[in-house]
Amino acid sequence: MNVLWIFAHPEPRSLGGSLRDEGLRTLRAQGADVRESDLYAMKWKAVVDADDFGRAASTERLIVGSTSKDAFRTGELGEDIRAEHEKLAWADTVIFQFPLWWYGMPAILKGWFDRVFVKGFAYGVQRPDGRTARYGEGALAGKRAMVVLTAGAPEATIGPRGVNGEIGDLLFPLQHGTLWYAGMSVLPPLTICGADRVSPEQYEAAAESLRERLRTLSTQDPIPFRRQNGGDYDDALVLRDELAPGRSGIGVHLAG
Repeated sequence: MNVLWIFAHPEPRSLGGSLRDEGLRTLRAQGADVRESDLYAMKWKAVVDADDFGRAASTERLIVGSTSKDAFRTGELGEDIRAEHEKLAWADTVIFQFPLWWYGMPAILKGWFDRVFVKGFAYGVQRPDGRTARYGEGALAGKRAMVVLTAGAPEATIGPRGVNGEIGDLLFPLQHGTLWYAGMSVLPPLTICGADRVSPEQYEAAAESLRERLRTLSTQDPIPFRRQNGGDYDDALVLRDELAPGRSGIGVHLAG
């Protein structure tokens, strides 16, 4: 198994850093081949600019997306982006680890997606029948992804009735709108709560939860997101009336 670990935490001595180290040890002990992108250690540039797509690119062309597609096809992308593409092509599973900041990912990880998931690579991919390959299809189909999240909030507050909202809803833009959109099968996330006040016993419990999830990376059932082109959506990409009748919201995009 080839595993790419994307780590987005500024402090390697944090709980997140310790869990990352534990996760990498566990995978290697299992015989997995592992690569890592430690975004803060890499000083990853988080802002898209014309240098990413060749110096001839204009701001207008960048905005409409045509240049990013052309640059991917012609190999004009920046060296750091090409290196991440190579890692993604190599990996069959990708772990995304980050702390929950203001209900989302750190800016450096958002910038990684903005610069790496370019048109022609992660989106804008066409099927032979002319339909767009997305939401379960696309260049990254066949790969697995899992989020490892640390959050300061107590566990109850990100439950179904918690004040912070249910964790699946908070992660829906990433798990469904980015990873599943690009074709990746998304495993249920591992969330470690109360990250700013963890006792030694709580740390060991968190580490064991991580070890167990990593032991079953290849056998866990992914989140059952509906496929765009599987018949559940009409030509306007609206869920058909007979599916999840009377319901709306994020939950209707889960089968079953």
